[in-house]
Amino acid sequence: MNDFGVEETGTGAAAGRPTPVDVVVIGAGQAGLSAAFHLRRTGLEPDRDFVVLDHAPRPGGAWQFRWPSLTYGKVHGMHALPGMELTGADPARPSSEVIGAYFDAYEQTFGLRIHRPVDVTAVREDAGGREGEAGREGEAGREGEAGRLLVETSEGVYATRALINATGTWDRPFWPRYPGQETFRGRQLHTAGYPGPEEFTGKRVLVVGGGASGTQHLMEIADVAADTFWVTRREPVWREGPFGEMEGRAAVAMVEERVRQGLPPQSVVSVTGLPLNDAIRAARARGILDRLPMFDRITPTGVAWDDGRTVDVDVILWATGFRAAIDHLTPLRLREPGGGIRVEGTRAVRDERVHLVGYGPSASTIGANRAGRAAASDIRRLLGRETASAATVTGSAPAALTATAPTADPVSAPAPVAASV
Repeated sequence: MNDFGVEETGTGAAAGRPTPVDVVVIGAGQAGLSAAFHLRRTGLEPDRDFVVLDHAPRPGGAWQFRWPSLTYGKVHGMHALPGMELTGADPARPSSEVIGAYFDAYEQTFGLRIHRPVDVTAVREDAGGREGEAGREGEAGREGEAGRLLVETSEGVYATRALINATGTWDRPFWPRYPGQETFRGRQLHTAGYPGPEEFTGKRVLVVGGGASGTQHLMEIADVAADTFWVTRREPVWREGPFGEMEGRAAVAMVEERVRQGLPPQSVVSVTGLPLNDAIRAARARGILDRLPMFDRITPTGVAWDDGRTVDVDVILWATGFRAAIDHLTPLRLREPGGGIRVEGTRAVRDERVHLVGYGPSASTIGANRAGRAAASDIRRLLGRETASAATVTGSAPAALTATAPTADPVSAPAPVAASV
């Protein structure tokens, strides 16, 4: 048992019979860890009341897959996880190493007991209901509860009362399709597979995409490539001056409105524009960020426009962003006609048991922290309501939810800590 009362041994879902838990958290990036932290603060225990499932091989969320040249000093706006500051990080060290070590220390300090690597294949309604469910050892039956969700994973099936989805976007890189794409004889890759600039030495490289990753790639590659070209669908919007709390809230509100309408979420940067800093100004002065309009088709040797222009390149690098990795939620039919999942706060409007964090307006490090707290609080109220309903039917409340009062705060009791990596 560690300092936070978590046993050092635990079990995953057993083969065959679903393992009942109160909450399943899918994903252990910033949003998932924040949610797990706040679940603990409400009195729920890892591997007893909730489990956190992560498909990645090690701590670090999507950061562990970032290219080595993205050093910590280049990271824009990394916000600390709740309860533990990140201190002493070397700005010249790869962000994948810095943040990976930080997340690892965080998981260990707060005893979050992440299950990894675990792949979640589907979440669906428990069609069989709770008939004959024995529950956890020592618990009464739960005939008065709402139905459970079955979370099908590579380590077995969990039957959960609530779900926090924190799967982010990294696993779903967006590849646009253009005529002739399959004929290109050079190399095509996405930001998700970007290895750093060295592999492009002496090459002619076309970068597609008007976001922050596209400009970062261009500025790195230009120093080693024979030539670079930049194409975007729209003129880049450059943002000068400070970007304070008021501006941030306005940008998040724009993204939030799309999610509220059930439309696929946009990235926050799509409404904030690209910040102008000294490095960007220098790159613009060198002509590295001279933008071309989007091409019309891809040829065996490059790209072409309908006006007759062509560019021959060796590499097409798609810095075209990502989409929410939520295909495993398809059986729940949460999507609206517009293609997105309508969310109020973090709660899916079509199913109050499902919360999405790191989705839409919370797809930023500070937004993920806030979303994790909101989801944990909302779910604790849901579980408390179900417990009250079960108590009315059975005459007693389940032991797991009455052992600790809802106001208990076991994680925040220790003094704040810091991870030096």
